[in-house]
Amino acid sequence: MSMTNLNIRMDKKVKEEAEAIFQELGLNMTTAVNMFLRTTIREKGIPFHLSLSVPNITTKAAIEEGRKIAFDDNVKGYDNLDDLREALKG
Repeated sequence: MSMTNLNIRMDKKVKEEAEAIFQELGLNMTTAVNMFLRTTIREKGIPFHLSLSVPNITTKAAIEEGRKIAFDDNVKGYDNLDDLREALKG
């Protein structure tokens, strides 16, 4: 496979923000650009959307509530589905 360099100009802040996201995804800039270009060729168009899962305010609140419940000894827990169903009937 013959290799070549690709030089592009971009806003410094855009590059830094993209690199931070790629790092969280386990990628570097070269790998991310290569993924984009190869998929573009395969799909014959702009191919995909990569993003970090960022929960909205409602989801963040639900996660926090779940964490509090999980570690609160005063909250009744259930070891099996039958016990939970019985408790929900009452």
